[in-house]
Amino acid sequence: MGFVKEFKEFAMRGNVVDMAVGIIIGGAFGAIVTSLVNDIIMPPIGLLVGGVDFKELLIPLKYNADGTIASAIRYGSFVNTLINFVIVALAIFFVIKNINKMKKSEEEKKPEKKEEPADIKLLKEIRDLLKKR
Repeated sequence: MGFVKEFKEFAMRGNVVDMAVGIIIGGAFGAIVTSLVNDIIMPPIGLLVGGVDFKELLIPLKYNADGTIASAIRYGSFVNTLINFVIVALAIFFVIKNINKMKKSEEEKKPEKKEEPADIKLLKEIRDLLKKR
């Protein structure tokens, strides 16, 4: 099988396409969560802790000759990223929880296949043997 044909079969499998769609939607969802954290959640938290903008929180490590910061540990950005992660993790948790709940309810709706009693099986075998005669 040629490389191009093999790659095409691989790329067009349902799982690969589903994964690609999930990654694209995940990226868009990540942008929404980042905006939610930076624009809606962090400003009130900053206000509650004395008007602090978390993006501005840092520990300077080195200064330039003109007094500007050359390098710093930006722990405020880390706090924003940590809050982003927690929100995304919670959202994924709730989505998976609901999917599992829906799967469980679908499984409960399916009728269980009960095994026939032995006497019914025997009667069917006798019937089939009588038909053959």
